[in-house]
Amino acid sequence: MGVFAGNLMWIMAAGGAARETVRELLNEGPMRSFFSITVSLALVAAGLVACTDPVMPDRTDGAAFFADNCVACHGARGRGNGAFADGLQARPADLTTLSRRNGGTFPSARALSYIYGDPERSHLARVMPEFGGAMVQDLVPVEIDGVLTPTPRVLAGLLAYLESIQE
Repeated sequence: MGVFAGNLMWIMAAGGAARETVRELLNEGPMRSFFSITVSLALVAAGLVACTDPVMPDRTDGAAFFADNCVACHGARGRGNGAFADGLQARPADLTTLSRRNGGTFPSARALSYIYGDPERSHLARVMPEFGGAMVQDLVPVEIDGVLTPTPRVLAGLLAYLESIQE
């Protein structure tokens, strides 16, 4: 049967008619070669797609999101002095000091959790809008505390930007 049968173990495990059909295809002359080549090409193509890195957002993408969604409260430089800051019940955070207030390390997990929508605080307890809901369709892998975490693309860019403005 060869290498190709090993790649089809999941079908063989299914049992019944599926197993018999695969056995017949793999054991009959010309059909075996055609089937083997087709499966091999499909597996190679799937492997190449899986190994392709998605285009990751960078701080420039994050800066654009920040300008569109955060400047009004946090200010152009992220210091918490935006045009709406004085009218808010709680002053917006100075985003340039997140690392300093976290022992010199940028708090990626905490920042992402808060921006996305902190599960520990109800939406009524915060002034800042939750950005997570509509963004879950476009995810990229971001390393958060040593774990690759599916993260909305725009928030991955925003994290990169916020980390770049730390003092």
